[in-house]
This record gives sequence, C-alpha cells and structure tokens, in this order.
Amino acid sequence: MHLGFYGDGVGMQFKTFNDFYRYYLREHSNVMCRRLHFVGTCGVIALLILFFFTGNPFILVLLPIMGYGLAWIGHFLFEKNRPVTLKYPLYSLRADFRMFIDILIGKVKAF
Repeated sequence: MHLGFYGDGVGMQFKTFNDFYRYYLREHSNVMCRRLHFVGTCGVIALLILFFFTGNPFILVLLPIMGYGLAWIGHFLFEKNRPVTLKYPLYSLRADFRMFIDILIGKVKAF
C-alpha cells in the first residue's frame, strides 16, 4: 500500500500534509501519548486565551513548555519513539491541532 511517503523515518519525504498526517497518526498510536498531546494542546489554547486577556508576556514563555513538555513525555515514556517536531516543525504543529480536533469529534480515539 502506497501511503504517499517513503523512507525509514529519518529521511522521509511527504508529498502532501495528508500524507504526513497519516504518518503522524502512526507515530501517535499509543492512547496515553495521544491523551498527553490533547491535554498539552488544551493547555496551549488556555494560555493563549489568558495572554489575550492579560497581555502578560511571561505566558508566551510557557507555551512551548506546555505544548512540547507533555507531548514529549508521551513519546519518550509511552510511545517509545522520537517526536518528529524538529524535523518537520510546521507540519507537526499543524498535525497536532488536527489530531486535537479529530479527538474532539471522535475521529481519533484518546479517551
């Protein structure tokens, strides 16, 4: 089955974001990892709302800690793989928010 990408995980090339997202979901097959991503994304959204209302710039410092901290715990402790964030930062960010929505609508299971 052709999934729109090739490689061994290190030097993968993706034709489209949807191809990347299929790969992203495979890298997030552990339910606990998906839960931690979901909670981290909820935290990021809450911090952005808080920043909007307070204007406190320190809140912006907390964004990557909240978002990446929980996600990376999920990868290292539960998924037992390396996050693709550093190799594909924009696709990874977009995929995280898409997975968040897919969890909300029940398309991806996390709870």
